[in-house]
Amino acid sequence: VVGLENVKDADLVIEAVFETMAIKKEVFTALDKYAKPGAVLASNTSYLNIDEIAKSTKRPQDVLGMHFFSPANVMKLCEIVRADKTAPDALTTAVAVARKIAKVPAVVGVCDGFVGNRMLAQRGKQAEKLLFEGALHQQVDAVVTKFGMPMGPFAMGDLAGLDIGWRSRKDRGIKSEIADALCEAGRFGQKTGKGYYKYEGGSRAPLPDPDVEKLIVDTCALLGLKRREISDDEILERMIYPMINEGARILEEGIAARPSDIDVVWLYGYGWPIYRGGPMHYADQVGLKHIADRLSYYAKATNDPSLEPAPLLKRLAAEGKTFASLAAGKKAA
Repeated sequence: VVGLENVKDADLVIEAVFETMAIKKEVFTALDKYAKPGAVLASNTSYLNIDEIAKSTKRPQDVLGMHFFSPANVMKLCEIVRADKTAPDALTTAVAVARKIAKVPAVVGVCDGFVGNRMLAQRGKQAEKLLFEGALHQQVDAVVTKFGMPMGPFAMGDLAGLDIGWRSRKDRGIKSEIADALCEAGRFGQKTGKGYYKYEGGSRAPLPDPDVEKLIVDTCALLGLKRREISDDEILERMIYPMINEGARILEEGIAARPSDIDVVWLYGYGWPIYRGGPMHYADQVGLKHIADRLSYYAKATNDPSLEPAPLLKRLAAEGKTFASLAAGKKAA
């Protein structure tokens, strides 16, 4: 049945319109008008502020996020976003519904990008910086897939469409010279047959393209940047450790209750290799002191203070503890 006025019998409504706050608010204002009292109103937003969306209704206690991961018919994860005023019964309903439809629910708090996309943004930032410093996109992607991820950040960009980030950057007045140059050349990714890679005859298999290598080198020369050889080890550490660092901040802020919740998000939402047990578990295996030391090193070496270890990571590293010890501490308390 088409038309928002027809939601009057629904116990749960999930909105999945464009990621624009104004449109989301419009839909929730209408849902508030037509949905029956006590109905759970959920947004499928992947990063927008649910508290803000809830304000466009007179029933913020019934509003929460149910972020299904793309492609939703395949990916198991559902990030259930608890807003400031979400009532416990609404939360319980959302978790139960997610389980009923064979999804894995992970309850998270409100922040930009929630858990998964917030951590992914740190990886994206480093991937971009590596291109300016001397790596090539196929080298970065090869390191990430060898680690066990289904695809690297640049192949993922081609799949999603590079024009999405381009439009978003233009809206915010931000430049990313290499990605912008690709888009200006009409290279939007798989849908145009060329992005960071080329795709031939409708195939989804990424093929290296010498034109892109030339574009990267030429852009760096124009910007007066000196490129250097970058080892696979450095690439791996700069792809993974900043995400772990962001995970530590997420725990500090209480956005995720336990390190294992973050691991669940990455295992079921992003194809993190199961045998590595999720990013926080992996961090414990590697050793938090090593990770904190390497982050400090890269913060100085690349002049990027955002890489400095988060206070929680620093503290656990200094005490010789693990992220798992946080959950154990909670049980003891």
